[in-house]
Amino acid sequence: MSGPLLIRGSVAVPEAELTWRFSRSSGPGGQHVNTSDSRAELRFDLAGTPSLPPVWKQRALERLAGRLTDGVLIVTASEHRSQWRNRETAAARLAALLAEATAPPPRPRRPTRVPRGVNEHRLRTKKARGETKRGRGRTWD
Repeated sequence: MSGPLLIRGSVAVPEAELTWRFSRSSGPGGQHVNTSDSRAELRFDLAGTPSLPPVWKQRALERLAGRLTDGVLIVTASEHRSQWRNRETAAARLAALLAEATAPPPRPRRPTRVPRGVNEHRLRTKKARGETKRGRGRTWD
């Protein structure tokens, strides 16, 4: 990953605001397992960033409150064996998280009523079904 991290539209987070950390990934491995730091951890200071518009930052802080540690968003990736692919995965996850968290809220639902004809038809079919089932009772021969 090189260059700014594109969030949505023309808004991007500069690479200087992202902090990387690497450590050993868990799971099975071979001779290479104890020497390579392939797990990637990406940190982004959401509370202190000047690169997001204030409205977006406020939305993201509210929606990601459970994932933040002192205003810092941490994303990890360790599913690939290569550090480079884990870096790309972590960056893509962070971009997707921020894009979702900064999206405008959905339009409020406009309540509608069920038309009377639809309701009456439903009740008529229920009544007819009940009559059919009632006719299946025991017959006394």
